[in-house]
Amino acid sequence: MLMRFTIEQRHLTDAGGKPVSSSASPVSFHTFDAESASDAVRLFAGQHSGEVIGDILKFPGYQAVATVRNSDGVYTLQVTPASQRLVPV
Repeated sequence: MLMRFTIEQRHLTDAGGKPVSSSASPVSFHTFDAESASDAVRLFAGQHSGEVIGDILKFPGYQAVATVRNSDGVYTLQVTPASQRLVPV
């Protein structure tokens, strides 16, 4: 069963590993259809040429938090369900 997830992406460091100020890099939001919050994180990482760092922390209610690194820096991701489930058309 596919669900729609919203991923809040927060930039933590730049490509050189230096912290990014919150005013310099705003939060962005992405939507993914996946079977679980973990799958949504993996889809995000694949689409953004990223690598999941450490574990994907799962919480009740299909929520998760993860850290992803790509050539632009390191990001934290907060995953929350955006809908109950997707009904095939």
